[in-house]
Amino acid sequence: MRDLSSSPSAHFADVRFVLTDMDETLTYQGRLHASTYLALERLQHRGIRVIPVTAAPAGWCDQMARMWPVDGVIAENGGLFLQRDTDGHAVARRFWHLAEDLASVRERLDTLSNTVRREVPHAILADDQDFRLASLAFRRTDRETDTRILDALVGAGADATINNLWVLAWFGGYNKLSMALRVLQQTYGVEAAEAVRVVAYSRDSVNDAPMFEYFTHTAGVSTVVNDLPDLPVPPRWITRGPGGAGFVEFADAILASLGPA
Repeated sequence: MRDLSSSPSAHFADVRFVLTDMDETLTYQGRLHASTYLALERLQHRGIRVIPVTAAPAGWCDQMARMWPVDGVIAENGGLFLQRDTDGHAVARRFWHLAEDLASVRERLDTLSNTVRREVPHAILADDQDFRLASLAFRRTDRETDTRILDALVGAGADATINNLWVLAWFGGYNKLSMALRVLQQTYGVEAAEAVRVVAYSRDSVNDAPMFEYFTHTAGVSTVVNDLPDLPVPPRWITRGPGGAGFVEFADAILASLGPA
């Protein structure tokens, strides 16, 4: 892992897609700054497709897909992809699961929620749970409780992980990487082998290890150092700034590699 400022001038010249987490990667301490929003817009203006890939709920991501300068949003750790329709107002949702399976998946998540709250009485559902369509999220509290929740989720047969805000669970065997590769192939005609070199990815947390391992162009914002002991594969580059400031550094490096507009 090297300082991003030392990257060669044309190192990111092949990048056509920027995939990025949202919480504490685009935001910092829960806030999205104007400079970060502008960086998304600058990337789009240069022909780079921008797709946030986040564990955030579908309700948040629906608004992002409608109004932000992005080409779509992968929500709920890969549970669905939201993309603005050509009329500029409606949003299409494409779930990992088949449409006919969604109701049963939600029933399983409801059952899972009740199971965990029986086994871990201090477990508290995330305050955004009402806006989720394909996942279950518990508020992070202390390390012992978070670990007990995670163990209960896995013990009940769910896929589960911990990020910087939530203890998350879902069913289906997918993750951010598998959904990202599906979206790239089905929506943009980019096969997995090509995606390795044309995608840049930024993030700061443990649940992004598959993305850091798969893609060539990866950058962690500075706070990723807090998770390095738990990351089997670190990002290739690290920014000097945290959160959105670090993302702006990454966007600037990519844009500089493209040469003059």
